[in-house]
Amino acid sequence: MSGKRGWIRTPQELKKHLVSDPELVNNKGTYMNLMKQTNKIAKHAKGISITSQRQYYNHFDQFCRFIADNYNLKNIKNIQDKHLAAFVQERQNEAKSAASIKQDLAAVRYYHDQIPNTKYFLSDNKTLGKKFEGFSLEKRQFGGINRRATEFEYKSLLNIANQRNQPQIAQIIQLAREQGLRVHEIVRLNRADAEKAFRENQLTVKGKGGLIRTIPLHEKSKEVLKAAMSHVNRGDKLFVKRDEKAHTVIQRTKDFIRYHRSKVHDPANNRLPGVHITMHSFRHAYAKEQYDRFIALGMQVKDARLAVSKLIGHSREDVTKIYLGE
Repeated sequence: MSGKRGWIRTPQELKKHLVSDPELVNNKGTYMNLMKQTNKIAKHAKGISITSQRQYYNHFDQFCRFIADNYNLKNIKNIQDKHLAAFVQERQNEAKSAASIKQDLAAVRYYHDQIPNTKYFLSDNKTLGKKFEGFSLEKRQFGGINRRATEFEYKSLLNIANQRNQPQIAQIIQLAREQGLRVHEIVRLNRADAEKAFRENQLTVKGKGGLIRTIPLHEKSKEVLKAAMSHVNRGDKLFVKRDEKAHTVIQRTKDFIRYHRSKVHDPANNRLPGVHITMHSFRHAYAKEQYDRFIALGMQVKDARLAVSKLIGHSREDVTKIYLGE
């Protein structure tokens, strides 16, 4: 530990943490570099209580994972508004409460204030709301926002990907929609995982926090896995080439959706203005589809929510409300 500030993780502790939880971050080199910079700031940071310093360090650690994986940002001096807005959307998609997200933002702004010679000024939440359509932390309820992609939007994005000779992106989107997988879970899949899925007729994935879950294998997903397997050798990942990084594939897929989503906008989507399609939108659509299926089978509402929660890698039925937009 680092002196009296025992919450500051040494490089050795950070590496050990990454080894014990490989799913913590994909772009490990960039993350380690960001945390090295963070530790220098944390050692001399002032102005708040010891308890707050410890909490803010952990919140900023989470933010560093996000910007490492999604932006490959190498210098914390270059944090800007777009990173905050994207981080908020990601945390909301993960069903985090407004209180937790505001703590995240407070931590980022606190560290940003401690960094000398920052390149950008960070706007307050009100300004971010005006600057980025869909950014809002006001009156945030547990649920209540529909973020689902419609079937039209889903199929249209697949068509664009295939027309542009980007079948890998189409396959990643399909597995998110048909199996309810996170993009990080998809890019970790290798040929052996696919072969096992065919033998057992269910897909086993390792999600956040090392949580392992199995999901019944959808017929459409079998076609996707077969197509992906046909282009890789035994031992290789399905969607990440040997000379690629997982975070590069993730960012390429997210950028594709961000660039093309206006072209496939469905006027009948029932989403609030400013709530756009993201990779997570397909998990929301999967959750709603599975919930409706369980209800049709005669399940009670609470049991159906819990069943859906387990399918998408959570453990509480009330989290399903987020995905249902209730």
